[in-house]
Amino acid sequence: MNLPETDTSLFKRLRFVLVETSHPGNIGAAARAIKTMGFKELVLVRPRFADALQQPEAIAFASGAQDVLDHARIVNTMEEALAGCDFVAAISARLREFSPPLFGPRAISEKLSQSKHLNAAFVFGSERYGLPNEVVMNCHALINIPANPDYSSLNLAQAIQLLAYECRMAEVENVPVASNIGFQGQLAQVEQIDGMYQHLEQALVAIDFLDPHNPRKLMQRLKRMFSRTQLEVEEVNILRGIAKKILDVQKK
Repeated sequence: MNLPETDTSLFKRLRFVLVETSHPGNIGAAARAIKTMGFKELVLVRPRFADALQQPEAIAFASGAQDVLDHARIVNTMEEALAGCDFVAAISARLREFSPPLFGPRAISEKLSQSKHLNAAFVFGSERYGLPNEVVMNCHALINIPANPDYSSLNLAQAIQLLAYECRMAEVENVPVASNIGFQGQLAQVEQIDGMYQHLEQALVAIDFLDPHNPRKLMQRLKRMFSRTQLEVEEVNILRGIAKKILDVQKK
């Protein structure tokens, strides 16, 4: 089924981010997986081999999705990979104590399809180690695929295919958008929220609420708390204003 790609289409708002991928074939298979479901944007963060997109195995496994490989980007940092995003979801089979809110593939797909204002990214870890905790904690959601608990290991491309399929079905089914009550401002992007966390941490250290030598996971808990909301730009500015005022008072 061919779907019209409007400016708010999820096919234009969702990118797939692969972190430190170990096998060229998985990159090609990932490109094929997202293209078959109508998606285009693939970003690689520090792949573990040179010329990742030109590797013969990557090209072979892409099997007709060469255009996705040709337009894929290779970056060195998560900040570059997520620039312009205001919603980021990590995919992991391992649950964390301080993880962001947990979603299944269908629930997250419906959420993204309905939220026409969200520019989103799905982040997948390396085949060997998955995603590091610091990446997961800075995401807005954690996606856990409810596989067989006795054997829950999914190949990277299989996981990507499953998420891409659910997102396509959410768009095909045209799930009605829940009406919003009241004013909704512009959502803050990832880099704006990261800057707020840094500013807030400085303020908490300044008033001795946070001991930098013994932080006791305070910032992780705060990030988890804020990740349950969708912070708007004005809200981030308010929090940074509070942090600035605290720092100004401490200097006097």
